Amino acid sequence: MATPIVSVVVSTFNRPDRLALLLAALRRQTIAANAFEVVVVDNGSTAPTADVIRAELAQGELVLEAIRHELTLGPAGGRNSGWRAARAPLIAFTDDDCVPASWWLEKLLDAAAANPESIVQGRVLPEEHLTERMLLARTVEVSQAGPQYETCNILYPRALLEQLNGFDESFGMRPAGEDTDLAWRAIGVGAVASFAPDAVVYHAVHRLTPRQALIDATRWGACAELFARHPQTRTMLHMRLFWNVWHYLLIRSLIALALPASIRGMLLRGHLRALRRRAAQLGAGSWAIPYLLVYDIVETVSMVRGGLQHRTPLL
Repeated sequence: MATPIVSVVVSTFNRPDRLALLLAALRRQTIAANAFEVVVVDNGSTAPTADVIRAELAQGELVLEAIRHELTLGPAGGRNSGWRAARAPLIAFTDDDCVPASWWLEKLLDAAAANPESIVQGRVLPEEHLTERMLLARTVEVSQAGPQYETCNILYPRALLEQLNGFDESFGMRPAGEDTDLAWRAIGVGAVASFAPDAVVYHAVHRLTPRQALIDATRWGACAELFARHPQTRTMLHMRLFWNVWHYLLIRSLIALALPASIRGMLLRGHLRALRRRAAQLGAGSWAIPYLLVYDIVETVSMVRGGLQHRTPLL
């Protein structure tokens, strides 16, 4: 069997319907079917995921390699298994909640040819056209190379992955910056990152329950390890310290409680006005303000705990 030009690697966990959509999109790629292979890592999923993979193998339209882990190895471990089993000199990563445009691989390869040995990041758009953000929804949008270097749409030379020994699996079982860490380690050894705006991937918009959103907020504290390892990534933070502006406003309001009444009132009213605007932008009314405050408190506590664990200031 001829060596493919590029290998598409995806680690999947319990998203069989989404995986089927991804594989269907890969069948529609504009480059020849034998020019690329797909390596799917079933990262400890339940039976329906295996059914989707078996059906795709039976269809036979993709050059498909399937790997099964009985227990999940986390996102870093799953992706490492995938790229190490891949045969091509170029490795394109995407996720199991994404649908690439039909020209995705063609444009990634064009960018890789124009920027040999570089990391190539493609554009990521929400799968649904959103006229406004939603209160209980999560998606990904990427319009430039870095600074996060998300693996939902990125290409690495295999030689670079080998040099770095791939993703660092110590980041654990939940996504927590392992993709950003890989890119910044690559940049640290001289790799250059470029952007391919026409290499488009559409990312799912995940609707969450209030409880799911709060649980999701607890995971970001693990990113403290990223900031401890790569201080330059603190440019992603608000004032290089706060996860976002909402954490800054929350801490400012807490400090205001100890200040004279005139200053306290001014700062608290400013925070409240900002929360009203935020709720409106998320398609909600003022009724959502208490929930947003609880969410910010949960997320900030997660950041503080992560910062203490990794001995780096983070709020």
